[in-house]
Amino acid sequence: MAITVRHATHGDEQPLHALATLTFGLACPPSTTKADIDAFIATNLSAERFAGYLADPARVVLLASEDDQPVGYSMLVRGPIADPDVAAVVDADTSVELSKFYVLSDRHGSGAAHALMTATLEQATATGAETCWLGVNQQNVRAARFYAKHDFAIVGVKRFLVGSEWHDDHIRQRKLP
Repeated sequence: MAITVRHATHGDEQPLHALATLTFGLACPPSTTKADIDAFIATNLSAERFAGYLADPARVVLLASEDDQPVGYSMLVRGPIADPDVAAVVDADTSVELSKFYVLSDRHGSGAAHALMTATLEQATATGAETCWLGVNQQNVRAARFYAKHDFAIVGVKRFLVGSEWHDDHIRQRKLP
């Protein structure tokens, strides 16, 4: 099956929201309540929020599809770093954040995530950044292995709020070509 990755555009808001609804909880620790996951999605991953993300020139949103069916997405963000824990270890002027990276669970191991990461890193390089950073929950072993495989090293720790619960994340960063 052919995996394609393209820039998301106006009109992709609903498929992106649908992917977020199916994938965001996969990145959370098992103890995270459905109510907290749903609150996070409603606040940050609604179709309306994706419309804003797509219109923001500081963001690049990519959509991965397999046989024309959306299977994953990523989002890069350039600009100031608001989190002081991240700002202490990442230079905002020379970096780009990999803010979101999700693939449907039934596509894990299919090559979709690798194709999406390859395209995402190409886009990160195209922004002119020297490094790319991300935050990933410390309990998300599968994602940690994937990011390590793609040369993202742990450079610090931060907190991440999901609904009413704080989570502990690793800050990972890699050099761009």
